[in-house]
Amino acid sequence: MAEQSAQPEYRIEDLAHHSGATVRTIRAYQDRGLLPRPERRGRSNVYGDAHLARLRQIADLLDRGYTLASIKELLEAWDTGRGLGGVLGLVAEVHGPWTDEEADRISRAELDARFGGTPDEEAIREAVELGVLERLPGREGEEYLVPSPQELAVAAELYAAGVPLAAITGHLRELRDQVEHIASRFLEFTTEHVFARYLEHRPPTDADAAEAATMVRRLRPLAQQTVDAELARAMRLLATRHLQIHLSPDPPRARDDQPRAVSLPAGTIRAVQSLVGAEGVEAFIAAATEREVHKRTLDALATSRHKQGGIG
Repeated sequence: MAEQSAQPEYRIEDLAHHSGATVRTIRAYQDRGLLPRPERRGRSNVYGDAHLARLRQIADLLDRGYTLASIKELLEAWDTGRGLGGVLGLVAEVHGPWTDEEADRISRAELDARFGGTPDEEAIREAVELGVLERLPGREGEEYLVPSPQELAVAAELYAAGVPLAAITGHLRELRDQVEHIASRFLEFTTEHVFARYLEHRPPTDADAAEAATMVRRLRPLAQQTVDAELARAMRLLATRHLQIHLSPDPPRARDDQPRAVSLPAGTIRAVQSLVGAEGVEAFIAAATEREVHKRTLDALATSRHKQGGIG
């Protein structure tokens, strides 16, 4: 009978080398129950391929933004036989691309040429901070990764039309806050009406997670399609109004009672949502603003009265 091939065995230093984790990290994972204890062989600890696979799973989940506490829950569910394949599939589906657009690369020389021909280190720094550009290891200052070529192309067109770079980046920051709010509302809506039934267990069962991953694939295009349709409708409506105003020989003055859009930081919106829920954000902010205006008006009246009394 042919001998079975021996399973690979690792010392902790070898395991660290193959997994990319440090020895200290491996020991910390063991202490927290994320990694099974090694087999004891005399005075040595021996690890196997199961340990290596577990370390790679942990690293992958950490890269996707999961905390060690949530990773421990997932791994414990797997170890007790509840399965992890569906959960990892759901994680991969959510973390995957939400657009068909493919990343590209651009050289620094081409980048400078598209934006005036003069190197602008501050503009590069801002673009990297915003994620419009990503630095490439070993290619620092020579070439950049462009996650969204469309977004960079829009910026180049706006710049060519005469919009300053500072105005473009400022507009992008403002737009990003507003789009994140839209994305947050879409996720709350779909979670409440679609995904709640799949995620009622913590962590979800393998079957529920697999069904939720299938639903993500079905619903993924809907957010962009809805925003595209509503943006087209709003642009058509508002662009027509703007054109009428600018072509009129006597443009009408803006009415004071018309609602006006005001940009608020995403953190402020989230804080208010945690207090009153998504449906009460507008009313809460309006009421808080009116209260502040009334308070200042009363303070001004009281101060004015006090000064009049002093003069008398």
